[in-house]
Amino acid sequence: MSISRYGIIGYPLAHSMSPTLHNWAFERSGIDAAYESWPTSPEELRSFVDRVRAEPLSGVSVTIPHKRTIMGMLDKVTDRAAAVGAVNTLYWQDGELCGENTDVIGVIAPLGQLDHIPLSAVVIGAGGAARAAVAGLKEWKVERIVVTNRHRDRAEIIARDFGAEVLDWEERHKVHPELLINTTPLGMSGNYVGRSPWSADALTPTTTVYDTVYNPVRTKLLRDAEAHGCRTISGLEMFLHQGLAQFELWTGVRPDEEAARTLLLEALAED
Repeated sequence: MSISRYGIIGYPLAHSMSPTLHNWAFERSGIDAAYESWPTSPEELRSFVDRVRAEPLSGVSVTIPHKRTIMGMLDKVTDRAAAVGAVNTLYWQDGELCGENTDVIGVIAPLGQLDHIPLSAVVIGAGGAARAAVAGLKEWKVERIVVTNRHRDRAEIIARDFGAEVLDWEERHKVHPELLINTTPLGMSGNYVGRSPWSADALTPTTTVYDTVYNPVRTKLLRDAEAHGCRTISGLEMFLHQGLAQFELWTGVRPDEEAARTLLLEALAED
């Protein structure tokens, strides 16, 4: 029997920890499979989906800029993916090529460590990660969800789609939600490192601060939050849980969460 092939597509496909996580999980689970990186331009996306069907490839992770475009090339998508309007995982079911969005699972799973469901949440950003965050918060039954973004019109689209509220970017520091989620790249290694979407002076100890950026693990936002007595959640947790959900969807096997977390922390420390 030939080895099962999995991988990730995106363009440009920056350094990803997905191969590290999934190849480790395949080896640990005794599954004869390999996970690769497949840089795929928008012009190549249709032919890539044809390749998935023809070979067939066993499963695919999907990242920017293909999460929305690829939906129309699949046999069906889950209700969750349809609600978010984006797919980050391709899998096979009964001979059909399907799309799921495990980013939603990735957002929600780390919130299980909180003592209670927050009454209010502010989501910073208006891209795909913001949509996944708002969808997850809706699934989690958060009473008041507010979206803020530099471009208000983009925040309004998400608010309309999910029944959330919009907060003017210039007014964002006047609110003190129980949960604050950053879905922008501010703080990410590279051009955005050392930047934060929220003023440190506006943070209060009653707010849990969750940053979806995972490299570095402790962003400026999280460092500021810790200094002001806030509970914090690293973006590594979102990446970990969305990846574990992908692996379980593909194989039916749930890798050891703590061992996977240690693997990713060690990989980030080596970068």
